[in-house]
Amino acid sequence: MTNGSRTQIIESLAAEIGDKVYIDIAGWHLYLSDAKLHLTLAEKFYPILIEEVPSEGQVVEILHDVPVKLGAGRKEVPLIDLLPMQCQIDLIEVLAEFKQQI
Repeated sequence: MTNGSRTQIIESLAAEIGDKVYIDIAGWHLYLSDAKLHLTLAEKFYPILIEEVPSEGQVVEILHDVPVKLGAGRKEVPLIDLLPMQCQIDLIEVLAEFKQQI
């Protein structure tokens, strides 16, 4: 696989994640593309997706390891703490569907 095709796959995955998954802050839904977190997640999931669909445990672990800065960096919160459960499920579905496409 060329580096160009790898980049295209990651960008395509990032677009899917960014359009379907959001964080919830005080009832406001901020999609991951708007929060600029979609590419980070796509890069983290890509190596796993080459081999398999990530398990729920792998997804939770990655979401826990992505810090989200709040208040101009005054506080950091793991991404998992900002995702509604349905968005976590949606993310797993996006990953499973994407695996079938690659």
